Amino acid sequence: MLVTLLSLACLGTVSLAVPFDQLSKRATISPDATCGGTQSYTCQASAFGNCCSVNGWCGSTVAYCGTGCQSSFGTCTGQTTPSTTSKTSSPTSTPTAGTLGACLASKNVPIRLTSSPDFSQLAKPYNLRLSYTPAVIVLPETTQHISDAVTCAAKSNVKVQSRGGGHSYAAFGLGGQSGSMIIDLQNFQTVTLDSSNIAKVGGGVRLGNLAQAIYNQAQRALPHGTCPGVGVGGHATHGGYGYSSRAWGLALDTIVGLDVVLANGSYIYTTSTAYPDIYYALRGAADSFGIITTFYLQTVPAPSTVINWSFSIPNMFSSAATSAAALMHIQAFAQNASVVDRKLGMGMYMDGYGFSISGTYFGSLADFNAKIKPELLRTLPPPTASTATSMTWLQSLTALANGQPLQQPTTGYDQHDSFFAKSLVVPSSSPLTLATWTAYFDHMIRNGVNAANPWFSIINLYGGPDSQINAKPVSFSAYSDRSALWVIQHYGFTGNTAAPFPAAIIPFVQALSNSITNAQPGTVFSGYSNYVDPTLTPQQAHAAYYDAATYSRLVGIKERVDPGKVFWNPQAVGT
Repeated sequence: MLVTLLSLACLGTVSLAVPFDQLSKRATISPDATCGGTQSYTCQASAFGNCCSVNGWCGSTVAYCGTGCQSSFGTCTGQTTPSTTSKTSSPTSTPTAGTLGACLASKNVPIRLTSSPDFSQLAKPYNLRLSYTPAVIVLPETTQHISDAVTCAAKSNVKVQSRGGGHSYAAFGLGGQSGSMIIDLQNFQTVTLDSSNIAKVGGGVRLGNLAQAIYNQAQRALPHGTCPGVGVGGHATHGGYGYSSRAWGLALDTIVGLDVVLANGSYIYTTSTAYPDIYYALRGAADSFGIITTFYLQTVPAPSTVINWSFSIPNMFSSAATSAAALMHIQAFAQNASVVDRKLGMGMYMDGYGFSISGTYFGSLADFNAKIKPELLRTLPPPTASTATSMTWLQSLTALANGQPLQQPTTGYDQHDSFFAKSLVVPSSSPLTLATWTAYFDHMIRNGVNAANPWFSIINLYGGPDSQINAKPVSFSAYSDRSALWVIQHYGFTGNTAAPFPAAIIPFVQALSNSITNAQPGTVFSGYSNYVDPTLTPQQAHAAYYDAATYSRLVGIKERVDPGKVFWNPQAVGT
């Protein structure tokens, strides 16, 4: 029925500059309460009212006939007696389409359907490998619009997902299937600081804009990832790691309150004391529980200086034994409390050609050069390139942004890739062994050095001495990994987004992960849900992203607040 909705709902929200007397000669009376768009449906003589609202719905009240009314697709002078004999005024033959369309029209909710000129751009996934066609894209301007949209979707048995930045690896921001309602939060762009330095952040804000705004307002900062175009919504509700996280925790850990629309259409403010179960669930599994319109995030003072550092290590893809020994040293360094504390953020990058270690340090350049650098590099091959530079907070974020500006567009964002990724979370209780590192590099040397398609692996330090990520108990939120040492991301991509996605990339990436898990079968590895893997079954995903107690609690909350599973994707809680 949802596919039928797509074919029937021919709506656009942009008025065409055609006088009604000319249009009426070729216009079709709206069969489903929509008006305008490429099909040029008119409300004149429709069963829904004669006025075509600014958002493309037929009606007869001031909301439809007043400001913004599209005179090209009806009248704008109030209700006239609708025709009851016209064949096109009868209800649509598809109950779901008619119910959803009429419901949204009655609330005058701003939407886009497949006939809208900007629908394709709005429905374009970040990961071009996974393309889905939503039944409707809602572009709310108010919380009430979201409430009305969710209520209409529930009545019509249409699944709902929100889209903030749109960077879901599995395109869950488009529902993870065709036929869902997508609530695009691009109009929710508020970033303000109160007297307690809590940032009030709209659900559609991107990380670069957030960082720039809170720094400009009061020289404040937050822990978060390095890609400025990523949206705060999915990032902060499923973890939210950055180099500063070992010092300040995850982005999720800064959440002190949330404004959220629930499955029954109600909207609430939730904290650790107000609706605490919902607050718990949203911090780790928000996509299954509601649409967050506003985040309240506790900021910290931005450091006056940050050390951005990087070392390129040569000859790491020649001998598995040599490379494994180097990784054992790096791992021992990362666990050395006499050297490492929360001030150090660190990660490793490798792609079969190059290998680098990089990060940030919240101390002085002198301390870094005297303490961190010599112990890290001890026993490693001399770096072919080496940097350690003191810079301001915003300069540091810009340097980490891979050439992208911090300030990102609030509409028309057009960054994309075509890829498949998997993650592994290595527990602190079971660091990777020499045999495992050897197997890993042996696999990379044999299969990755001359791979048919580009790939990379990133290994980020979450744990180690004084890590503020692991300072929180598991019960703190629905984000379960509070004892991780490393989080590994394996990522294979096309290098040319216009080219077809090679099927061989998926098993190649899976084999990278398997080279670790097969070598260390006694270790229970988990996954990082911000690197969501769409090839996992729901059961596999739940086991990877949540511990058993956390998931059991989430299921109980889901049954109470969303028994109809309105908020759904292929790996949602309760699926």
